[in-house]
Amino acid sequence: MILMKRNILALVCVLTLIPFCLAGGFDWKKLHEKADTMHSSQDALIRPQGETPERFYLLGLVYLNEYKHEKAYDAFSRAVNLDNKTIELKWGVAEVLRRRHKEAESRTLLEEIIKAAPDFAPARISLAYIEYIQGEYNKSVNLARRVIESGQAQVDKSNYVRAYLLFAGGKGMIAHYGGPISKVINGTAVLPYLKKAQALTPDAAGVLFGLGSFYLLAPSLVGGDRAKALEYLEKAVAADPYFADAYVRLAQVYGFKGDSGKYELYMKRALEIDPGNALALDAKSKKCKFICVSADK
Repeated sequence: MILMKRNILALVCVLTLIPFCLAGGFDWKKLHEKADTMHSSQDALIRPQGETPERFYLLGLVYLNEYKHEKAYDAFSRAVNLDNKTIELKWGVAEVLRRRHKEAESRTLLEEIIKAAPDFAPARISLAYIEYIQGEYNKSVNLARRVIESGQAQVDKSNYVRAYLLFAGGKGMIAHYGGPISKVINGTAVLPYLKKAQALTPDAAGVLFGLGSFYLLAPSLVGGDRAKALEYLEKAVAADPYFADAYVRLAQVYGFKGDSGKYELYMKRALEIDPGNALALDAKSKKCKFICVSADK
């Protein structure tokens, strides 16, 4: 692990010193959508016909989907060794850093990518997640909005769905921290955007998590429903057993119900999966930056 951290820092230093440009023929959208249909054990990835940047990029994407972050880093760094001028490969490193909670290093790379290629949607989505975690909800919403406005034809489906989810989540937090007018304007935007995501991928864990979180956190007056929250969040962890955020919200449903045993069980599971998970640490610390729910609320 220590060696991996050193390698990441060394690679970041190299990446920040060289100019990046979109390489001709590098169809990132196609590769992202292909990765969503693959598993790392498939022969097409295990026994490749030659080593190319595209092959390692695809492999890195598959590993990201499987939460195999060290292997994803290795794949992206091998791709960079083969081609140090393709901006998508730089994003791969930045995304690994983000998932490892190295937000500062990730932000540096992402901002460079967006400056060089404003329409490269994955970089905007990655940065939107960082802004959200750091409480910059308006910035997160604006980044997600840019991806949505670019149109579905220009973005792979998974990142387009994430844009809807980030837009909805950011609007919800803006409403939570805002005054009465903000609660009306921003709060009423949440569910429609979640429904747009649901229309595209109804069974995706992220969509189920978004809907479950809405029904958990929204006041009953605007649709909050703890029974629906439990239903959607249980489906979310069934769809993706390594989705730490979903376990945190599921724990909070049981906390609201007064079931301390299941609350602790699911919080423990979230932190086992991702010890640095911001939502779990926020709930455990009782700072409740991301809204806590309990039986006495």
